[in-house]
Amino acid sequence: MVYLQDMTRRIANIARRAWPLISRFGFDAFVLLGMLEASLELAFGREHNKDAPTGSLWVLVPLTLVLFLPLFARRRFPFGAPAALFIYAAAISFFEGRLVTFPFAIFLAVLTCSFLFGMLPERRQAVSGLGIGIGAAAIVTHNHPTQGAGDFLFIGVLFTIVWLAGNALGAKLSQYKRAEERAERLEREREERARAAVAEERARIARELHDVVGHSVSVMTVQASGVRRLLRPEQEREREALLVVEQTGREALAEMRRLVDVLRRPEEAPALAPQPSLKHLDKLVEQVRESSGLDVDLKVEGEAADLPASVDLAGYRLVQEALTNTLKHAEAQRAEVLVRYTNGEVEVVVADDGNGTGGGDGGGHGLVGLRERIAVAGGELDAGPRTGGGFQVRARIPVNGK
Repeated sequence: MVYLQDMTRRIANIARRAWPLISRFGFDAFVLLGMLEASLELAFGREHNKDAPTGSLWVLVPLTLVLFLPLFARRRFPFGAPAALFIYAAAISFFEGRLVTFPFAIFLAVLTCSFLFGMLPERRQAVSGLGIGIGAAAIVTHNHPTQGAGDFLFIGVLFTIVWLAGNALGAKLSQYKRAEERAERLEREREERARAAVAEERARIARELHDVVGHSVSVMTVQASGVRRLLRPEQEREREALLVVEQTGREALAEMRRLVDVLRRPEEAPALAPQPSLKHLDKLVEQVRESSGLDVDLKVEGEAADLPASVDLAGYRLVQEALTNTLKHAEAQRAEVLVRYTNGEVEVVVADDGNGTGGGDGGGHGLVGLRERIAVAGGELDAGPRTGGGFQVRARIPVNGK
């Protein structure tokens, strides 16, 4: 029993490995067998058959073998190959009327061609192929000395039945192929959507790392630096501890920027997921005051309106980024935040009294990211040193996005 199971597995493995070769060259092997059968039948089967062709084997056999050759080109010429076989069969019937109808392999070959015509996906070619086959059958029947209308009717009906079988199979195969292509297309679309979702999430994480975590770590670092400078000379241990906190914070900021560079993609578009809005600026300003000691004055002019999400988010992020840059770079004592609602637009201004470098060295994603956000919202951003000293970031964003 174990021996039989082992033999079954071996046979199954051999069949599985051989199947690609069988599916590709199996038909060609049958064509070769048909050529051999036709040659043997012409050589040994003519003696007692009155419908056998007459003439020299050196002529009849080559003529017969050439008839099979178009079948080897059926993959490259799905219409031309069977059509060439029928046309050639009709042509040699003028030379020897009995040759085409004598070998059984030729009979199978012409039926195979009718089947191949039926499988053609293009309707016009399939119908034209059936017409070529029936026309060739009419010529061969006419050139045969003993066949008549009854024989032609029989072969015509037989060709049609085989053609219909091939047509039905071809329709099923085309249906399966379309279903497979549709499944592959849906799979590709699913993978593309998954990649887009991953890219969008990576971009969102990068923005939030920079906007939220970076802001908080910057405030912690600046606060530690400020407290360290206020210590008395004898507080050496406290000074060292705060220096470690400050250095660790700066290293964390550098590492975070590296992660942001890895996560961000140049082609990513700003995500407009629900975020804090301009209505939350009082909390942001209060947080900056308490955490850093920076004197921040918030002014709101005009009637606050319900803004589109893109405008609301862009305005909030502008204030957050500008105050973060003020803390990190400007060495300012005071900052002003102005939000002005006018007819059809909102204006956001953040100004400080620092050293005029509130935008930093421009090497990060700060002002660049702000310009992206403001541009997406349809607005314009101006940033630079003020005439009387300090730095100013100003944006005007249309409420309708135009």
